[in-house]
Amino acid sequence: MTTVVNIQNLSHSYLPTRKQSEPRQALKNVSLQINEAEIFCLLGPNGSGKSTLFKILSTLITPSIGSVNILNYDLATQSDDVRRQIGVVFQHPSLDIKLTARENLLHQGHLYGLRGAKLSNRISEMLSRVGLTERTNDLIEHLSGGNQRRVELAKGLLHHPQLMILDEPSTGIDPGARHDFMNYLKELRDKNGITILLTTHILEEADACDRIAILDNGILVTLGTPQELKHEIGGDVITLTSTNPVKLSEEIKTRFGYSSTIIDNVVHFERSNGGEFIPELVHAFPNLIESVTLKKPSLEDVFIHKTGHRFWN
Repeated sequence: MTTVVNIQNLSHSYLPTRKQSEPRQALKNVSLQINEAEIFCLLGPNGSGKSTLFKILSTLITPSIGSVNILNYDLATQSDDVRRQIGVVFQHPSLDIKLTARENLLHQGHLYGLRGAKLSNRISEMLSRVGLTERTNDLIEHLSGGNQRRVELAKGLLHHPQLMILDEPSTGIDPGARHDFMNYLKELRDKNGITILLTTHILEEADACDRIAILDNGILVTLGTPQELKHEIGGDVITLTSTNPVKLSEEIKTRFGYSSTIIDNVVHFERSNGGEFIPELVHAFPNLIESVTLKKPSLEDVFIHKTGHRFWN
């Protein structure tokens, strides 16, 4: 298995500002590898460090500490070589809405030294690849949000990169368009062998990726496939509302030996065969339990399990 991105002991701090007298550490000793032809997700809430890591990998900022190797190029000393090998789609639109789809790609091609028939053919190829051949000469402002994101992707693919880096790619598009967009990324992976790295705070989007790195407060808290991460929880997720959640949590620990987490006055814990255990639980604490919910683990449950707090505080 070929490693496309190798990150070792990466940390980054931002200098003090007028509002903040001390440096702010955005990443803390992050190490991970991204493999060829996989869709890899950096998942985390706002302030988790994923945007900082995106900026480092797309060569926008230089890390404070640690090393990054992309496609066998050292990011610190060979950033120009890295830029030639990657395609980038930013969170905020970078299209000129007063130009057509073709015109936007034309100017992008010039930045990479493409000209003439080669560039014209490449534009046609990319717009066809993202399913916008019939919209080639439409102004960007007349395209839907989903189709605008497709043009952004075509821009990033124009120079045939081996690695696509996307920051919050579903920003501004509806769930249906998001689903279509993820399916297209899978086509790029399967048919063209392109490695895709995306950042997101949308749990459903992360669930559709091959592997996920969950970040919280600049720390890599866990890494694996969606199935592996959910399996680590070790069973069903049981949530309990109570008039006294602290007492209920303590009683569950004392009587059954299960540690729980209290979030927003709701008790959370995991147990295999949860459905069989609930009657015993309710019978043990009839005066403390108001309601019980049982479900299979989700990525939010993984986040709670690893961090002790909700994905969105």
